[in-house]
Amino acid sequence: MKKIEQSKKITVAEIINELRKHGSKRNLEGMARFGINVEKAIGMNSTVIKNIAKKIGKNHEIAQELWASGYHEARHVAAMIDEPDKVTNSQMNKWVKDFKSWDLCDGTCLYLFRSTKCAYDKVFEWAERKEEFVRRTAFSLIAYLSVHDKKKDDKEFLDFFPLIIKHSVDERNFVKKAVNWALRQLGKRNLFLNREAIKVAEKISVIDSKSARWIANDALRELKDEKILSRLEKKSKQTKSAKTK
Repeated sequence: MKKIEQSKKITVAEIINELRKHGSKRNLEGMARFGINVEKAIGMNSTVIKNIAKKIGKNHEIAQELWASGYHEARHVAAMIDEPDKVTNSQMNKWVKDFKSWDLCDGTCLYLFRSTKCAYDKVFEWAERKEEFVRRTAFSLIAYLSVHDKKKDDKEFLDFFPLIIKHSVDERNFVKKAVNWALRQLGKRNLFLNREAIKVAEKISVIDSKSARWIANDALRELKDEKILSRLEKKSKQTKSAKTK
């Protein structure tokens, strides 16, 4: 696909045809091995998907059409090219219902949902939903927000910990892994949140739940790792130094 000029109107059919050119049975088999739902997948690697999205550029309208096509890879492209400031609460509720794979859930959170004005509200809303991938989305958002939202006050992230404790008992694979991921990412944001995350992990470790114990033990291993703590110490010193200048 050549560089697409903004003045040229490209159709969704053309984009999907371009996606199909890069699909393969081998890729589909690989996706399935990694627990990805390939029910309506073409079989492409992420690098090609990103390149196609980059060539299309940001376009809210095309993103809606690509998502509506139902194709797994087309939905990845949709998340990459949509415009966060145009995304509505209604759209987010509609899209989250379509998540059937962890990769689409996490990819949409990374490239789109975390940058919307509804992101933080959706964490609390979706964490209480029963659907596996809707709940996963809440914790995927926490993980990405803790890494990418540099302006948020650290104390506001404390509000996420009660959700992590509450849903640490969810035994479903894609939920417990996301809860664990959220806890670890919060604890790697800085020393303050590292200490708080360790306290939370220790609380979770005594809950009578196989999932909770796994989440806690895995998180504590990483949050107490000397290399992680050293990096956070260095970051803390750099921050203090910058403030005194």
